[in-house]
This record gives sequence, structure tokens and C-alpha cells, in this order.
Amino acid sequence: MESKYDVQFIGLPSPTAPQAGWGAHPCQGLYYTPRGKRPRVAMFAAHYNVDFMEHYLAPYACERGYAFLGWNTRFRGAEDQFLLEHALVDIGVGTRWLKEQAGVDTLILLGNSGGSSLLAAYQGEATVSTMAAEHTGALKDALGSFVKGDAFVSLNAHLGRPDVMTDWMDASVTDEWDPAATDASLDPFNPQNGPPYSEEFIARYRQAQRDRNQRITDWVKAEKVRLAEFGIDDRNFALARTWGDLRCMDPSIDPSDRKPQWCYRGDPVEANKGAGIGRSCSLNSWLSMWSLETSRCQSAEHLAKFDVPTLVVQGTADEGVFPRDARGIYDLVGTPHKELRMVPGAHYLEGSDSDRRNAATIIFDWTDRLLPR
Repeated sequence: MESKYDVQFIGLPSPTAPQAGWGAHPCQGLYYTPRGKRPRVAMFAAHYNVDFMEHYLAPYACERGYAFLGWNTRFRGAEDQFLLEHALVDIGVGTRWLKEQAGVDTLILLGNSGGSSLLAAYQGEATVSTMAAEHTGALKDALGSFVKGDAFVSLNAHLGRPDVMTDWMDASVTDEWDPAATDASLDPFNPQNGPPYSEEFIARYRQAQRDRNQRITDWVKAEKVRLAEFGIDDRNFALARTWGDLRCMDPSIDPSDRKPQWCYRGDPVEANKGAGIGRSCSLNSWLSMWSLETSRCQSAEHLAKFDVPTLVVQGTADEGVFPRDARGIYDLVGTPHKELRMVPGAHYLEGSDSDRRNAATIIFDWTDRLLPR
């Protein structure tokens, strides 16, 4: 069957990362357009490390007459090397290409999953630049010249990487270098603690999660000082047990239509023993992406700058992003021109074409009302 849309591969250098010697570009994407058309409105999607080139909303966008650029920064598949400023610069390469090469007049930023806080940081900097003043040279110039989005859509998204890391952390870990070391009184999988969990346990557990994040940050900062004596700037370390969100175990906390006793990797009891988010970090990537104290991947400061129409869409059966997260994003958005919609479906609306089509219809009906084409 003939495709109803055209797809073009885009590979570009970044102001702070050249094309690799073997030919790969740091910035790569797939540009979708309705067959034979050159739309003036485009949607743009990117993520911290997940490959969004083949994003599931692209065909729906083309059906509605929009273009869609699924974009990857240099950090696709390289979460442990992530640095926010350079990711934003790579995003700026894609948005500028849309404006200057693809002939797009109107830009819609799609912040899906982790991509929401990343693109919120981009949009915040494009609205009121603060990071450029902290740097010099090509990085400073690039950070100060972003193309601003004309609208923002947040889809099944958390408030930021430090926020979701902390919410998902197993607070009962007592030794980061021993994956089995556990405080039984805080163990979310200890039946004596729940589920259901008491309000006292929830409060103590949430504080212990924040304390764990801070302990790692304190160690990272001290380790950087220690290694600096040897002229070493960075090193990698492993992180274990990050499927400990109480909401995955107890559906009465932040209720939704999600499957109980479940997370993105299945049963949380088993998932928590294996690979999770942030499983490999560098010292610098921890401080840039995951630390509650130091990371600017928390979207609150960026969302407050928003002055463009913003739509927050949340799937009611999402097993890792919950209604509280969506309401938090909506409340923090600075513009009064905002809307919150709850829709049926899981995190990527996977497994149901009707859920994807319903969400796409809501999104593109909203953009149709707002944006000229």
C-alpha cells in the first residue's frame, strides 16, 4: 500500500559537536510531510535519550495536514553522557532547520514523556534566556539564539528527570554499592509495610527518597573534587533499584485506570531487581539530569516562562506517569492560555489504535483552533 506521507532523513552537525569521522551526525531526525505537500505548520518531538525519529504521532500529524520532525540529539542511547545545555543546542539545530530549510512558519513543540521537561527547558530558554550568560564561545552563542515554539503540547509527561527519578527510587536502599542492602522498615515490597500504605509510611518513604537522591548528589560532588586532584573530570557509576514508586504498588495513591502492581517493566517486585532509569550515570550527567539539588531538568522554572498556548494531555491508564504529574505541569505553566485533558490509554497509548487516534484528534483539533495554516 502506498504511503500517504513522505519521509526525509535529516542529519546535521551541532555548534558544539561536529559530524563524526565515520559519517554520523550528532543531530538526526526523520521529517514527515503529507505526500507532495510542504506544510507551513510542523510538530517537533525529542527526548533525553529515547529515539523519537519514528514517533507514533507522525502519521496522525500528516493525516491532519501537519509536518512532523522526530528529532534525536547526540545523547540518543547515551543517557549516561547527558548534558542539558548541549542537548538544548542540538534541539535548536532541529527547530532552526524547520524554519530556515523546511519553510515552516509555525512550530508546535510536543513534549512526550521525558521529552516534556526537556522541551520545556528549551522553550523556557527560547522565551527568556538564562543559560547563555553562564557559558562562553559557541555554546553561549547557540544557547542565546533558539527558535521559540508557537504552542506546546505535554503528553503523558512527568515534571522532570530529577522528579521522576526520586519518585521511582526505592527508598529502602542503604548502600549504593550493594544492591541487596535494605532497610526493612522502608521496604515497599515488605508486606508488613503494605500495600495499602499508611499516610505515615508514605510521608516517611517520600522523604527517604529525597534523602537518597541527595546522598548520591553529595557523593558525586565529593568524588569530583577527589578526582580533580588527579586531573580526572568524570567517571561512571551504576545505580540500582529504581522501580520503587509506591503508586505502582498501591493504586489508591493518585488513583487512575492503571493496572495495579505494575510498572513499565512489569511487576515492580521483579523490575526493581533489574535495570531501571539512570542505571548507568556519569558524575556530570547525574548533576545535569538527575540531581534534585543541581539539575535544571526540573520543568518548574521553565514552565513558568511560558507565554504560548499549552495543552496538557494525560492517559488515565499510564503506569508510570500519574494524574498528579499532569496537574502539576498544568498548574506550573505560566500562560493563562492552557488546557488539561485526560484521555484513555497507557504511556505511549500503545496497544490501541483507538486510544492513539483519540489523543491525536484532541491534540490536532486544539492546534487547528489556535494556529493558522
